[in-house]
Amino acid sequence: MAERSTAAVDVADNSGDEPLTAKAGQSTADGVAQNPERDTDSDEAQGSGTAADPGKKASPPELHSGHKLARRYRLEECVTRLDGFSSWRAVDEKLRRAVGVHILPSDHARTRAVLAAARSAALLGDPRFVQVLDAVEEDDLVYVVHEWLPDATELTALLAAGPLEPHDAYQMVSQISSAMAAAHREGLAHLRLNPNAVLRTSTGQWRIRGLAVNAALRGISSDTPQRTDTEAIGALLYAALTQRWPYESDAYGLAGLPKDVGLIAPDQVRAGVHRGLSELAMRALVNDGATASRHESACTTPEELVKAIGEMPRIRPPEPAFTAPPEYQRTTYQQGTYGRPTPPGVTQPVQAPPPPLQSRTGKALKWAVSALLIAALGLGSWQLADALMNQGDKSDSNNTQTTDDGDKNSPSPTPAAAIKIQNAQEYIAEGEAQHPKDVGKTYDGSTKTYWRTNTFLKGPELAPYKPGVGIVYDLGSAKELATGTISLRYSGDHTTIALYAADSLSPGPVSSLTKIGSVTTTGDTATVKVTKKVKSQYVLVWMTAVPNSGPDPDAYAQAGYKQAITEVKFTG
Repeated sequence: MAERSTAAVDVADNSGDEPLTAKAGQSTADGVAQNPERDTDSDEAQGSGTAADPGKKASPPELHSGHKLARRYRLEECVTRLDGFSSWRAVDEKLRRAVGVHILPSDHARTRAVLAAARSAALLGDPRFVQVLDAVEEDDLVYVVHEWLPDATELTALLAAGPLEPHDAYQMVSQISSAMAAAHREGLAHLRLNPNAVLRTSTGQWRIRGLAVNAALRGISSDTPQRTDTEAIGALLYAALTQRWPYESDAYGLAGLPKDVGLIAPDQVRAGVHRGLSELAMRALVNDGATASRHESACTTPEELVKAIGEMPRIRPPEPAFTAPPEYQRTTYQQGTYGRPTPPGVTQPVQAPPPPLQSRTGKALKWAVSALLIAALGLGSWQLADALMNQGDKSDSNNTQTTDDGDKNSPSPTPAAAIKIQNAQEYIAEGEAQHPKDVGKTYDGSTKTYWRTNTFLKGPELAPYKPGVGIVYDLGSAKELATGTISLRYSGDHTTIALYAADSLSPGPVSSLTKIGSVTTTGDTATVKVTKKVKSQYVLVWMTAVPNSGPDPDAYAQAGYKQAITEVKFTG
């Protein structure tokens, strides 16, 4: 039977391994498909931790793309293979999302330590770390499942384009230090904190991957885990400021420092480096004493580093570039004598205005008024003659009733009346709910709020993975619908929506309900015209196809097939 992470586990387990404060991890492509982990780095280049003797070497299991674990996780691409374990990008077919998986044989020397590290990291539950989703021992394999963040970018890739701006570097070191301080308070260390293990999401947040797990995979330990992680944060800040690795060896695509010059401050390596951040990097790196520039005490723990950052003046983001408005263009009138400056001492002559109606404009106005008077006199004469000719027929016309008079008395068609929604509830036909707490946002009168589906890897049709998703609306009493207008957040090919008459907020299967209308649209509005007149108090809005759209940071949604309802209106 599979052994899963459902309860707290002693971090040392029962295998005789050292506690997790002496274990940590390095990234294994937990989130960036385009930047898989590179295993060319060494512990010497990292400058942290020592690799423990793995004991016996276990051969990696024979796996391939398309292999499925637990009838759920389908392996897609191998991103790391060394020391008897492998790391993969995979698909969770149950939840239809990308995940990462570390796999090693159950008889591997580090199996117990990896399971204990994974379960402890999963219990931390800090969103600043890439989350461990599952830790399983099944048959002859042990595998750890973790998040995959397709919208995140490794610090390695960011530094390949150049050093970070001071504000970005400040945000990075501040968020990473706070996260590691929280992890150490729970007895967890990293020890492989390098540019591959730090990710920046599309919303600008920094996240850490590989906490505890990857160090256990590589058998890395340290007698001073807090100091090791603090120095690693200093190295990250140094690299972010200078685009250089603060050791003699090249690593992570960065050139090392010149040999025999020692560790020099970032502002001596590159011009224009922020002085406060330069000193902070040195305080984290030089753990054997104070820095030479300010004689500040060294930071040996993430907590001390967080305190040092808090004492710094806050670094504000750069001001947006100001675009000068186009040069003011004078009008034709201003470019004449009136618009030109008058030389000093010279009085501008004032031209007397022409007599009334003597100018060219006045003459044209007189001709226009004369023509209008002549036309008015002619029209009045014609109307007078017409009235005299029809005077004899006046009595006959008074006694005649036109058919138009009868039409005027007929009732006009009644416009469609809006039906107020009283309550609503998400309808779950199969599997898990989508976002039931947001249902009320679909009839709050604002198109800025919404209820959304999860993101699916395939589409537009949700079947066969899910028959559909939807919401049941309570109209207060039985009413006969004419139309339903559903405003959508995403357009594209294509969204299919149907309306069903239901008997309650929690009706039975869709097949037992009465379908009253449907529509398929590629836009952001779906107007469903009711084709079967039925009186019902409850109406199900049922979606069976959703479009493909890119990542939506505001909705915390990844790229894929998804849809969101911003507003629903019914008329009857």
